[in-house]
Amino acid sequence: MNKYFDIKEKVYDITERYPETIDVFVANGFEQLANSKMRKIMGKTVSLETVCKSKKVNIDIFVEKLVEAIEQNRNPIDLALGKSRGEEAKDIKIEGVLPCPVRVPLLEGFDIWVNKNQDKLGYKIGYELKSAHIGVDWIRDKVEKGEEESLADIFMSAGFDLFFDEKLMGKFIENGVFEDITGFDRLNSDFDNEEIDLKDPEGNYSIIGVVPAVFMVNRDELNGREFPKSWDDLLKPEFEGSVSIPTMDFDLFNALLLNIYKKYGEEGIKKLGRAQFRSMHPAEMVKSHLRKSDSFVPTVTIMPLFFTRMVKEDSPLKPQWPEDGAIISPVFLLTKKSTRDLTKPIVDYIFSKEVGELLSTNGKFPSTNPEIDNDLAADEKFMWLGWDYIRKQDIGELIRRCENLFYDPN
Repeated sequence: MNKYFDIKEKVYDITERYPETIDVFVANGFEQLANSKMRKIMGKTVSLETVCKSKKVNIDIFVEKLVEAIEQNRNPIDLALGKSRGEEAKDIKIEGVLPCPVRVPLLEGFDIWVNKNQDKLGYKIGYELKSAHIGVDWIRDKVEKGEEESLADIFMSAGFDLFFDEKLMGKFIENGVFEDITGFDRLNSDFDNEEIDLKDPEGNYSIIGVVPAVFMVNRDELNGREFPKSWDDLLKPEFEGSVSIPTMDFDLFNALLLNIYKKYGEEGIKKLGRAQFRSMHPAEMVKSHLRKSDSFVPTVTIMPLFFTRMVKEDSPLKPQWPEDGAIISPVFLLTKKSTRDLTKPIVDYIFSKEVGELLSTNGKFPSTNPEIDNDLAADEKFMWLGWDYIRKQDIGELIRRCENLFYDPN
C-alpha cells in the first residue's frame, strides 16, 4: 500500500486530492475524467480498484504510475526550479508541453543534471513543462503576440499544433529563428532507414523521441468480428462506435487526425469519428439509439505503447502494433540560434544516451539517439507524415478541419 491513497478510494477523491493523476487516467483510456463534470458524476461512484478491473489493467503497475505522478509533482525539483520562475531574471528559458509519462522521467533526470552542473553553466535556467492534456493555449498567446526576443530559448512539445501552425511557430521558422544544434549526422536506425527519416532536412527542428499509438483489443468484445490488426481494419463499418480514441490527449489525437487524413482523406477522418466509442452516463440512456453497440466498454482502445505493459497476462486485452505502422507523435525541440552557445550543454543532455535510455527503456518512448537500442521487432514499423508533406500543408488549419470532420462525421 502506498502512502497517498487506497485502491478502494473513489477515483474522484484521488483526483481531487492529487490533480496530477488526471493525466495518467486520461492517457490510459479514462478520457471522461479529463472533464470536471464527468469526474464528479463517474468518479464519486467508482473506486480505483473497480475502474482498473473494468479496463482489466494491472492495478499494481497503474498505482505505481499514479504514485510517480504524485511524487513528481511534489518533488523538490518543482520547488527549486519553481523559484527560478519568479521575479528574478533568467538567462535561459525552457517552455513546452509533454505527455505525462514522458514529463515525469524527463523532469527527474533534469533535476539531477541541473544540480550537478548549475555552477559550471554560469547562468540560471527557468522552465515550465506542462502536461499535454492542458494544451498549448498558455504558450499560444505569447507566441502569437510576441517577438523573437520574448520567446523562450528552448521549446519542447509533442504533437504538431504549436510548432507547425503558420500563425504560431511557423512564422519564426520562416525567419530562421530556430536551428537543430544536436550535432547528429544521423538518427537512430529505427528512424533513419528506407521507410522513415525523422531528421529535418532543413535543420530547424530536432526530435527527441516518439510516442507510438498502438491498439489494445478486448477480445471478449469482438463478438465474431475479425481481430483488428491495422488502421484499415479499425476504419471498417463493423467497428463503428467501438473504438476509444484519445481525444483529450491533444498531441496524440492531432497526430492520429493528420496521419489518417494523409492516408485516407476526409472520408477516413469521418470513419474515425464514427468509430469513436462513447460511454454513457444513465442520463444519456434515453439517446441509446445513437449507439452502435450495447457494450459499456470499448472493443479497441488506441493508446500510447507505454500503457500496454499494464495489462495482466490473463486479461482478454491484447496489445496490437498496427501492421501498417504505429502512428507517432514526435517529441519536438526548437532551439533559438541567438542563444545556442548557452543552450548547447542543455540540448546535449536532452539528447544524451542517458536520457535516451530513460525514455526508451523506462517509458517505452523510442529514442532518436543513435546509441539506443529501442528493442523493437523487425515488423514494428511507424507511420510518419514526412517533412515534405508537413511543409506543404497549413498544419494548424488542417488540424481544425480534421477536428470538424471527426466530431461531425455524418
